[in-house]
Formats: sequence, C-alpha cells, structure tokens
Amino acid sequence: MDRIRTALKMYKESESGSSDRSTSKRATEHSLLPPITYTHTKSLTIPLPVLRRHRVMAAYKYGPFIDAYKILRTQVTQRLRDNGWNTVGVTSPGYGEGKTLTAVNLAVSLAMETTQTVLLVDSDLQDPTVHQVFGLQNSLGLADYLLDDQPVEDLLVHPGIGRFVLLPGGRALSNSTEILTSPKMLALVEELKHRYPSRIVVFDLPPLLHTADVLAFSPYTDALLMVVEEGKTTGDELQRALGLVKNSRPVLGTVLNKAGRSSLSVAEMKMRLAT
Repeated sequence: MDRIRTALKMYKESESGSSDRSTSKRATEHSLLPPITYTHTKSLTIPLPVLRRHRVMAAYKYGPFIDAYKILRTQVTQRLRDNGWNTVGVTSPGYGEGKTLTAVNLAVSLAMETTQTVLLVDSDLQDPTVHQVFGLQNSLGLADYLLDDQPVEDLLVHPGIGRFVLLPGGRALSNSTEILTSPKMLALVEELKHRYPSRIVVFDLPPLLHTADVLAFSPYTDALLMVVEEGKTTGDELQRALGLVKNSRPVLGTVLNKAGRSSLSVAEMKMRLAT
C-alpha cells in the first residue's frame, strides 16, 4: 500500500516538473438531453441476477460500492470537461486488477447522468471480456468491424441501462497492436469522438505491462485511467506502468480497487481516485 502511494507521489512530482500544460475553462453547463429511443442499436434487457453476479452498479440502489463509482464519475467528468475531452482509456499494470469492471461501471455511472450519452468500446482485443459482464455469449464486435467489414451500427448493444451503449470486442486477435493502430481503427475513433458532441467514449484497454497495445493506441485517446489492486499491484509495477505512458497521454488518476476488502462484501469493493 505504501509503495503504491510512493509510486504515485513520484509520478505526480515528475509530471508537474516536466509539464506546463494549460487547461481550458470548464465548458458551460450542458443542457438536458431528450429521451433516447434506440431504433437500429440492438436493445436488450439484462436480467438483474446477471448484473449483480458481475457487480454491475446498475443492479444496486445504494451502498459503498455505488458511492465509490459516483465519486469516480464526478472526478473523471470534471477533468474531462475542464480540458474539453471526451475519450478515456482504462488500463492497469497487470492482469486481474479490475480494469474491465472499472471501465464498465465508470461508463454505466456516466450514462446515468442526463447530460451525456456513453459508449464503452471493448478494445482489449487479445482477451475481450466486456460482453461477459452482461451475460452475452459469442458477441460480434470491434474485431468483426475491423476485419470483416461488419457495420458498426449492427454491433452496438444497448443493455437497457440509461444512455449506455456497448461495442463488444468480438473474437480474440493475436495481432491486436497492429489492428488497433490500423487506419480503419483510427478513422473509427475519430468518428466515435466527434459524431455526437455530448458523447463520452470509454475504451477498455489491455494491461500496460504485458502488451504494446496501450502504448500504441493511447495517443488516440484524450487521457488514461490506471486501475491497481490493493495487495496485488506492487509499487514497482505501478511506477513502471506510469512511466511508460508519461509522454503519451495524461493519466487522470489511479483507481485503488478492492481497498479494505477484508471488511466489505464482494459486491462492495471500494475505489479511490488519487490524482
């Protein structure tokens, strides 16, 4: 725990010493969006037990688990609006540290607000698992668009949660780095970023220390969010991960996943955003 905090402090001091970026003024308050009727996007009703089994916050009304994600949503939203950003990538140093669940619940939480729509893109093409969180099986997705010319509009899924839409990853790919930086993928990112001014796009990305995907793809996002797990991620791993992306994209903060889990149920994992 202390080593993680030390790594964060070192990164923050290093970033402030080498960066003199100015931030734009916060955008004027967004007006409420009208209700959305999804006509082409596939709309599903995901059973509540499925959402609860996978700890999707939309299945719960209250609790520390919900409050933590609402705090995270507020902090992320403020940083995005202060800088005029609308895309964020979610990653972690290693495997199994909770980045996919964090990406899902951050997107769901953002979509519960009435001032924006949210698209979650499963960009972990070596191991796409976002669809499993919603109990979906054998879903076509991003890989099928990039390699088989499947229309994006045929791949989008609205799981019956607020203004939230999901683009699954599709089948696993071994050459994910090359696919993620292909002209077709970059054109898609530009389309997703600029088609709707009130949309936030969240990319679930692979772990930083195990593939080149994040380093290759992160320049096409506005910022990154780093997920670490208490008791699993070491300070050295976090420092290495932050160092890799230091000159690539700003890191909004580090989510400390499963903090204090000894006193919490599995469905009540806490997170803290350290900036």
